[in-house]
Amino acid sequence: MNDTMRGDRLPRTLISLVAAAGILIMIFILFFLVRESFPILREATLGEILLGSLWYPTMEPPKFGMFPLIVGSLAVTLLASLMAVPFSLALAVFLAETCPLGLREVFKPVLEILGFFPSVVLGFIGMVVLAPELQSRFELLSGLNLFNAALLLGILTIPIVASIAEDSLAAVPQALRDASFALGATRSETIFRVAVPSALPGILQACLLGIMRALGETMVVLMAAGGAAILPEALMDPVRPLTSTIAAEMGETPVGSPHYHALFFMGLLLLLLTLAINLGALWIEHRGRRWRGC
Repeated sequence: MNDTMRGDRLPRTLISLVAAAGILIMIFILFFLVRESFPILREATLGEILLGSLWYPTMEPPKFGMFPLIVGSLAVTLLASLMAVPFSLALAVFLAETCPLGLREVFKPVLEILGFFPSVVLGFIGMVVLAPELQSRFELLSGLNLFNAALLLGILTIPIVASIAEDSLAAVPQALRDASFALGATRSETIFRVAVPSALPGILQACLLGIMRALGETMVVLMAAGGAAILPEALMDPVRPLTSTIAAEMGETPVGSPHYHALFFMGLLLLLLTLAINLGALWIEHRGRRWRGC
C-alpha cells in the first residue's frame, strides 16, 4: 500500500507543479498588462479613452478615443456569433442525434480539421474573393467592411462550436434517450426536451468559446474589416476592432510612448471583455439550473 502511495505521489506532484506554473504564468501576464497599460491614464482620463470618438495617437495633441474600436470589436463579434452559433448548434444536433453512423465517421473528423484552418488564409480569401464580390454587387467603395469580417469570423467559429457542442450531446447517457422513448416521446421531443437540456452546460461552453474566439481573432479582422476607426452605421461600413489595431500599430510604436501604453490598454480591455463573457455565461448557467430545480 505504501509503495502504491509513493508511486502515485510523483504524478500528482508533477500535475500540481504544471497547474501551479500555468496559474503563475496567467498572473504574470495580467500583471504585465496592468503595468504597461496604466501609464496611459496620465495622458488621458478613463472617460476620454473609453468614450472618445477620435483615435489619432500620433498627432499633437494625441487623441486616444477607443470607443469606435470597442464598438467595432463588439459589432463584428456579435454579427459573427448571430450567423455562426445557430448553424453550429443545428450541425451539432444533426451529428449527434440523426446523422447516419458512416457519414458521421467521415464528417466529424473533417469538421475538427476545419477548426485548425489558418485564419490568415481565410483573411486572404476575404480580401481577394469576397471583398471584390461585395464591392461590385452592392456598388461599394470597398468590400472590406463589417459584414465581410463577420462572415469570415462566423466561418472560422462554426467548426469549434459545432465540434464541442456535439461532444457534449454525445456524452448524454443513452439511457435517458431510451427512457424518453419508453414514455412515448418522439425523436424530436427526445432531442429537444431530454438530450439538449442535459448537454446544456457543455453547449453553453461551446458557444462561449466560439464567441471568445471571434472576439480575440486578429488576422481576419486585420485583413477584411476595412481598418477605419469610425462608428459603423450599416453592415457595409468599414470598422477597426481592437485586435487589428494592436496588430497593425504595435510594431511601429516606440516602446514606452503613450501610444505604446494605449495599445496595451486595449489588450487589457480585451481581457476584461472575455472575463465579462465568462461571468455572464456562468450567471446564465446558474439561473438555468435554478429554473430546472437542480
